[in-house]
Parts: sequence; structure tokens; C-alpha cells
Amino acid sequence: MKINGSVQYNNDGMRIPLKAMQTQSRLISIHNENVTGFDKVGYQRKEAVVSSFSEYLGPDGISTSIDDKVGRINMTKKPLDLAIAQKGYFQVETDNGIKLTRDGRFKIDKDGNLLTLEDFKVLSDSGMPIKLHLVPDTVEKIKIDSDGALRVFNDKTGKLEGVATVGVVDANGVLVEKPDVKQGYLEYSNVAMQNEFIEMMPVIRNFEANRNMFLIQNQNLQKLISQLGSTS
Repeated sequence: MKINGSVQYNNDGMRIPLKAMQTQSRLISIHNENVTGFDKVGYQRKEAVVSSFSEYLGPDGISTSIDDKVGRINMTKKPLDLAIAQKGYFQVETDNGIKLTRDGRFKIDKDGNLLTLEDFKVLSDSGMPIKLHLVPDTVEKIKIDSDGALRVFNDKTGKLEGVATVGVVDANGVLVEKPDVKQGYLEYSNVAMQNEFIEMMPVIRNFEANRNMFLIQNQNLQKLISQLGSTS
């Protein structure tokens, strides 16, 4: 027995450049999003993944993946600013479940909870919200080492007392053994601005080429309709 199979797809001439323009517009929007995220804390560059059938699927043939390389780490000297010098994410508890982020701008509320700027609770390596058993009068009394261990200075005992370990996990939620947490630093995006513009240029040229093709085909179609109307 012999089985033959094939996939056939027919498309008219005007739809081909139109779908190509839609695809290239999607690619341009991804680059624009990266450019916009250049100065955002913890932003990770998005990479376009183009399907083999994108010429038929149009923008539906485009998806994205995350570039997880470590971004630019800058000193802030603020005790509750944390950066991860390795690949990994902080875990925060949101209304929609646990979220992973590399944005390490944290704060302490009046009850001693370690929070993000959006008031989400930061989780420890055990998956529990981090809460200080005593709230210091200044955040300079909070110390966090490279493993994420958080300690707070107790004025009564004159000692640093352990609180919890800030949880750092990979994209699959597995704890990172040596996250290299840096206190007093923030990580900005891993976007290289010049690369975004360089990669965007051929996409823009392709868009313009398909736009011109669409306009030519549209003009020819209008001429044909006009000629048919004059002969009828």
C-alpha cells in the first residue's frame, strides 16, 4: 500500500504582500518593545521566533522567546535594592499566583513584610513570604549576603539576627544554589540598543518592498476594473 500526502495552499497576489507587511510589522513591534525596555529594571530582551510557514500564517507565525542573559548591573547603594548576577528570578506572591521577576526594588512595610514596589510579597527559598521579626528604624540595618540570606541588626542584643533567605529560582521554579545576590545594586535590561536598530533595518526594508508591491498590484487592479467598465 502506498500513501501519498501533500499540503497545498493557494493565495492571491495581493494577500501575499499584505500578510508579509503584517508579519514584518509584528517583528518591528518586538524590536520596539525591546528599545522601550532598555532602561527598565529587570527587563529581559524578547527574541522573535519565526515559523517556517510565516509567509502563509502572517503574524500568527511569529512568537517570542526570552533572552535570559544577565543585564547591566548598576550600583544604587540602597540596602533594599537587589540584583542577581547569575541567571535566575526572585519569586513574588501576586493576586494571580507566584510571579518570577528580576526587578529587585524592594521595601519593608510597617509590619516587617518584604515587598515589591507593587506591594507583592517577596518569597523565601522555602516558598513563604519574608517577614522580619523586628522592623529596624533604618533599612541600613538590613544585610543580605550573596546567597540571599537576610539578616537584621537587633539594637538590644547588638547582633545581626537571621530572618530568611531570599528565594532565587530558574525559569522552571528550581532553586539556584549560588545566585550571587548583590545588595545595593539593580539590574537593568540586557538590551543592546545598537543591535536592535541594526536588526530592525532589513525588516523595515522588507516592509517597504512589500508595500510597494501591494500598491503596484492595487493600481493594476484598478486599471483592469476601469478598462472592464469602459468596454461594457
